[in-house]
Amino acid sequence: MENIAILTGGDSAEYNISLLSANTVLKNLNKSKYKGFIVHLKDNTFQILLEGMRIPISKDDFSFTLKGEKIFFSKVFMALHGPPAENGEIQPYFDNLRIPYTTSSSEVSSLTFDKFKCNKKLSDLGFNCAQSIIHEKGENIETDSIIKEIKLPCFVKPNGAGSSYGISKVNKETELVNAIHKASEHDNEVLIESFVDGTEISCGVYLDGINITALPITEIVSENDFFDYEAKYEGKSEEITPARINSRLTLEIQKTSISIYEKMKLEGICRIDYIIKEDIPFIIEINTIPGLSEESIIPQQLKTANISLSEVFDMYLSNIN
Repeated sequence: MENIAILTGGDSAEYNISLLSANTVLKNLNKSKYKGFIVHLKDNTFQILLEGMRIPISKDDFSFTLKGEKIFFSKVFMALHGPPAENGEIQPYFDNLRIPYTTSSSEVSSLTFDKFKCNKKLSDLGFNCAQSIIHEKGENIETDSIIKEIKLPCFVKPNGAGSSYGISKVNKETELVNAIHKASEHDNEVLIESFVDGTEISCGVYLDGINITALPITEIVSENDFFDYEAKYEGKSEEITPARINSRLTLEIQKTSISIYEKMKLEGICRIDYIIKEDIPFIIEINTIPGLSEESIIPQQLKTANISLSEVFDMYLSNIN
């Protein structure tokens, strides 16, 4: 029986989503092979949440003591969205302790979490991305030059944040300054990105131990102006799996997702979001630790593919060492 640390919490706005994902993982772990422990990380401190107790974890060796027995973990299941997991900050700690984990390396995670740098890398590799620029917090906001380069409408978002926190769709020049200030509350860098008008879709992709596999595609139809936090987590969207696109385009997007996974050196299960404009998929972002709550897209795609969460989690943990 392997002890698995299900890492959750964090210090970002995605804290609550992380807790939901961790509970999904614990619920679906193969109980005959793994003993899961929810490990809560907050303010650089690890604690086990167990039967109403909070048990401290030693940072020296990532162990804890229960009823006089010192307990170690053989692997870490990353269920922590945003920093310090999705941006690659926590991975070197586990690398130093030689404890394997279910997500991409620190270097890869750092790149994919930086939307601007990630889009530049993807563009250099020949993939389609929306045009974008970076605005540093505190800089003068030159609305004229921004609009001249990016044009309206556009999206303004924190460069390193998830779950659609701090995102605005800007339709008029007068909205731009407030949108930049809103995004600046979540990050020191603000991404200003051209609006790609089309069908929003998402494709899960993972390594099954031998082959990189793409899941059925989900189409996202938001009741709001775009797929914001409310649409993602409060039922203000319709998520249709499989997406209502033709088989040729489906196959093309799945192949593109597999190619991105390979060329970007991704690990674990990832989710790649796109906008399809005139049959051309534009990459919106790569999620290296996608949500696993009951409302999340990856569980929906797995269900459509007749793959259980337990099976996938088992595969994750079996293939890391």
